[in-house]
Amino acid sequence: MSGYKEKGFGDRLSSAQDAKKAALERFRAKVSPDNPELARQRAEREARAIAREQREAERRAAKEAEAARLKAEAEARAIEEARLKAEAAEAEARARREEAERMVSLLAEQKAERDARYAARKARVKR
Repeated sequence: MSGYKEKGFGDRLSSAQDAKKAALERFRAKVSPDNPELARQRAEREARAIAREQREAERRAAKEAEAARLKAEAEARAIEEARLKAEAAEAEARARREEAERMVSLLAEQKAERDARYAARKARVKR
């Protein structure tokens, strides 16, 4: 064991510095602008981003189309309901008018019958 020499602080500091330099060189080698792997990765990221934006635009367009369709259906339903209400109100008004006309004719008939009975009674008395 006499061959073992413990490293001192300076040795540890210089080996740490060398390790940092080596890591920095490895990083610089990876990040070089002409690295084809890096260019491929960048192109893939850009393609994924464009595809994501297209999917989001399609989803937005589909949502807007669905909202427009639902709005059109709601408007059509509202128009149909208004038409049905108007028809119902018109039918109700017609029924009331007819009932009023029946009542007027009934009252006129009743009055005519009363008048006829009165005239008959007067005629019996005059004879």
